[in-house]
Order: sequence, then structure tokens, then C-alpha cells
Amino acid sequence: MKLWLVRHARPLVEAGVCYGATDMAADEQATLASAQALARVLPQGLRVISSPLQRCEQLALSLCGLRPDLMLTRDARLAEMDFGCWEGQRWSDIPKAELDAWTADFFTLRFGGRESVQAFMQRVAAALADTTPLAQELVWITHAGVIRAVSLQAQGVVSIDRADQWPQAAPAWGEWSEAQFD
Repeated sequence: MKLWLVRHARPLVEAGVCYGATDMAADEQATLASAQALARVLPQGLRVISSPLQRCEQLALSLCGLRPDLMLTRDARLAEMDFGCWEGQRWSDIPKAELDAWTADFFTLRFGGRESVQAFMQRVAAALADTTPLAQELVWITHAGVIRAVSLQAQGVVSIDRADQWPQAAPAWGEWSEAQFD
């Protein structure tokens, strides 16, 4: 199965702010440009599954407005990782001891008290397991963290030991990548 992994357009938030699960809009013009570019390349009749966070939902609705042949559903498992009490804080204001603790126990520590990388990856894996048997091709409109988790799972990696094993690569705002699953 081919999975199109689409990252939402640039969110309306200051650079340097931790905002994983924080629900916020994305830039409208960038969202429209992304929807138009995606509408030109997607095959007919695909199922589109979107994170329910508004920065993704904006793109999903814009895309489906341009392409009524696409079938839209939402899945909360495609939301970005939840950083708990650090949501909305500047990364530079988070105590170094908190960041160091997360780096030292990257997979299991619930950074900000809400969600660990382990729980996050399990959530994304569950979404993959439920959707991959459904179609030959699917579109996920989601977040950089989800796309990174999928990239690990596409390689057969279901857990990591260290923070430096977390992928750095992700599509730019409003762009996409593809993953193949057998």
C-alpha cells in the first residue's frame, strides 16, 4: 500500500514555541497553495484521513473542496504528540533539566507529563494497522512527528533507545512524502 504523508501548512504560532497537540490554525494562503498542488497529483477516488487539529483539517477541507472525488475522514490518532504542560511554552523556557531527562529516557518519559514517544508511536502504529488493509493508496494529512513515526515503522522500527535515533527529516510545511507498506 502507498501512503501519502502530507504535512499541514505553516501554523500561526511564533517560531520556537512548543505546540504539538495545541490546536491552532495554519496560514490560509499556504494551505490553499498546498491543497492546489496536492489536488494536481493525487489519483482519483482516494481516501483522505486527517488529524482533527485545525491546521490539518483546514488543508483536508480545502483539498476535498478542490477534489470532490476524495473521501475525507478524521482520526485523532493522527494528531501530533502531546507535550502536556510544555504546550504553548517557548522551547528556550523549558528547564534544561526537563529536556535532559527527556533525552536520557526519550522513549518512555512522558515529556510534559502527557505522552511518551512510546505511546505516540503505538498510537500511530495502531492507525497504520487499521488503515493499511483498507486500500491500495491512502492520504494522511498530519504532522511532522506522525510522519517521522511512520518513517520508522516503514523500516520495521517500533521502538528506539535514544533521542538521536528519532528521524530529523520531514516534509516542509504543506508538502508531502510517500511511504510504501506491503
